[in-house]
Amino acid sequence: MSNCQKLRDLLESERPLVMPDAYDALSARIIEMAGFRAIQCSGFSMALASRAVTETRLSFEENLDITRKIVAAVQVPVMADGEDGFGGPERVFDVVAAYVEAGVSGINIEDQLLGMSETKAIVDCALMEEKICAAREGARSKGAGDLVLNARTDALAVMPDRRAGLDEAIRRGNQYFSTGADLLFVTGVKTIEEARELVLQVNGHISIAAGLAYNISAMSVKDLRACGVARVSLPTIAVLSALEAIRYTLSIVSESEDFTEITQQGLLAGMDSVAGILGR
Repeated sequence: MSNCQKLRDLLESERPLVMPDAYDALSARIIEMAGFRAIQCSGFSMALASRAVTETRLSFEENLDITRKIVAAVQVPVMADGEDGFGGPERVFDVVAAYVEAGVSGINIEDQLLGMSETKAIVDCALMEEKICAAREGARSKGAGDLVLNARTDALAVMPDRRAGLDEAIRRGNQYFSTGADLLFVTGVKTIEEARELVLQVNGHISIAAGLAYNISAMSVKDLRACGVARVSLPTIAVLSALEAIRYTLSIVSESEDFTEITQQGLLAGMDSVAGILGR
């Protein structure tokens, strides 16, 4: 069975399929060892970890290189972060084909208009549908017609009126599914009521990002399971946890010039633990 089919099966059986976002090969290996059965690549986390910036994205070549290393580090299915496809429909075809060659099982393609410094916006729905079609054809060209296409809409996140944004996300979601998407990833969901309405009104599997500053106190994985969400991504938990652990551990050394507290709290992995991670 291909990893693409494994990912499809997991989306049907796990309900929700929880996919923490990896930012490099080591974080991916840790996610796998923690028992998660699929991994989402995060362009945001990759950029934060490799460039120490939050307001930019990696080039296609940089993103693909890190994604390839993540795929090679684990045995579970990996979903790439294809951003906006890094261009128009003709570019999306080649981009998705390259990710398939890298071994991914799925890919995110978003309708956010990237490159704008102040106002966030979304592209025309018809253009996004062209990108979905191009993504499917790009996957088929490499023998991966079963690649999971996760169409992301930022309608709710960018529109000033949340009711209008939710309605537009629902409208776009149904259009994207009719065009060939397998999942609808709606960003900016802040309440369980919004998640529930998406599940009820969209004719396909819904994906929600959780554990973010704007919704971490409003919904749990259990809540999302109860309302029928098919997939839950955790876009920043891994990278922010790593950042805080490094900051905290090194601050102890800086302030105390001693390692006692580090050893007492078990903050450092021993070489046995490292060997266990690297050896699966």
